[in-house]
Amino acid sequence: QVQVVESGGGLVQAGGSLRLSCIASRIIGSINSMGWYRQTPGQQRELVAAITRGGSINYADSVKGRFTISGDNAKNTVYLQMNSLKPEDTAVYYCNAQTIRLSAWGQGTQVTVSS
Repeated sequence: QVQVVESGGGLVQAGGSLRLSCIASRIIGSINSMGWYRQTPGQQRELVAAITRGGSINYADSVKGRFTISGDNAKNTVYLQMNSLKPEDTAVYYCNAQTIRLSAWGQGTQVTVSS
């Protein structure tokens, strides 16, 4: 059974930083891409940043210049360095791992940015 586990969320003041980590395990085959999404109550889950196995990266416009995604293919891990956090970044952050066969989600980690 595929397992995706996030860590690193928490409470931080505006302007602060957090680093999220995600590891995917029990996956058969290669992971094509991993990414971070976020969701607030009543809103749809939205892409924050994603990275492909080949290193292509995509960011949401709202986080460009503040967030950095990186990954380690050998370890099936992905990280999200979040700097200059804003209250509007408050959300549950979910990690996603995609293979040719499936799309697996973690349970989510709460990020709260106080003003």
